[in-house]
Amino acid sequence: MAEKTLNPFEIVQGQIKKACDQLGLEPAAYDILKQPERAIEVSFPVEMDDGTIKVFTGWRSQHNTALGPAKGGLRFHPDTNFDEVKALSMWMTFKCSVVGLPYGGGKGAVKCNPKELSPRELERVSRGFIRALGDFIGPLKDIPAPDVYTNAQIMAWMVDEFSAMKGFPNPGLLTGKPILLGGSLGRNTATARGCTYVIREAAKKIGLDLKKATYAVNGFGNAGAYSAFFMKDMGAKMVACNDSKGGAYNPEGMDPVAVSQWKAEHGTVKGFPGSRDISTEELYALPVDILIPAALENTITQSVAPNVKAKIIGEAANGPTTPEADEILNKKGVMVLPDILASAGGVTVSYFEWVQNLMNFYWTAEEVDSRLENIMVKAFEEVYAMHKEKGVSLREAAFLVAVKKVADAMRLRGWLS
Repeated sequence: MAEKTLNPFEIVQGQIKKACDQLGLEPAAYDILKQPERAIEVSFPVEMDDGTIKVFTGWRSQHNTALGPAKGGLRFHPDTNFDEVKALSMWMTFKCSVVGLPYGGGKGAVKCNPKELSPRELERVSRGFIRALGDFIGPLKDIPAPDVYTNAQIMAWMVDEFSAMKGFPNPGLLTGKPILLGGSLGRNTATARGCTYVIREAAKKIGLDLKKATYAVNGFGNAGAYSAFFMKDMGAKMVACNDSKGGAYNPEGMDPVAVSQWKAEHGTVKGFPGSRDISTEELYALPVDILIPAALENTITQSVAPNVKAKIIGEAANGPTTPEADEILNKKGVMVLPDILASAGGVTVSYFEWVQNLMNFYWTAEEVDSRLENIMVKAFEEVYAMHKEKGVSLREAAFLVAVKKVADAMRLRGWLS
């Protein structure tokens, strides 16, 4: 029987409720946190290349601003919806909180398929969306960033449009910009680098020598490929990886750089010389030490989890593990490094970019990486301490740390008695 597809909005509400109950917070704390402070739906017309007008729908959710302005990505996707956007904004609140950033959570999306748009149409959609949101975002209010199917070029169009609206340059409006327009060095690799720092610290806790460890990557895109590169630098061996078109497995190991080159030439990792094809389910069942899910939500399900043999799962993607699968993995003793911690490197370096924009003073790549490492290690230790103190999973511990910080901020502001 097919597994039920869970509504992400309901999933995150359940996680918040559980954390509020475990922390003994007053009912008002959950009532505030269970929904966004502001959620906006916009419709805007765009002239297509053939001269016709098409109306696009977009959303922006600002979940909680107790710790600071809202922060989170903008995605362009044909299957996105309002509930997904609201849920992702809520996860962003706790992702920022758990690593100690002065941000609340935000998220946005436009329902479209960028693959069906010409470059000029994509630019007009980008500019139209930011015009529609213009009164609700800003460097001290809500700072967007790239997400699924958006990139630095789209951010450049958006910051240019917003600057024209306001009448002066606004580089701090959003992050993930091209370096020339105020982007930060190290941003492109930050999610992966942050994830591997957390994996490294977790390996120390269980006595796993990374120089003798094997790993597999689900989703050999930006986060997945860079995670593989950094794991290789730490001495670990990649034996499998995949993408949307297929997978490759070689128990003797595969060089991530060579696999990346193969993918650039062939459009997929499938068929990499010396490997055999492998499905996602087979990849997750491999006898590896570390799994890095770096693709989409809900890829580790209750049918996949029983077959997992890894000691550590480092969630480079958002929401790759369903709640049912999480419970199974916990019982099996798998150390799951939750997404709100393990994938927080991206928003951390986005924070660095924003700080640099506000100062108009920019850091070297080495400075960015050093600051990122310090924040990720400190956050892991804080979550691990909560995990030990409360006897809960690392995911629950991360939510406890994050929710407590937000609740404390709300109480200081007078939102809670």
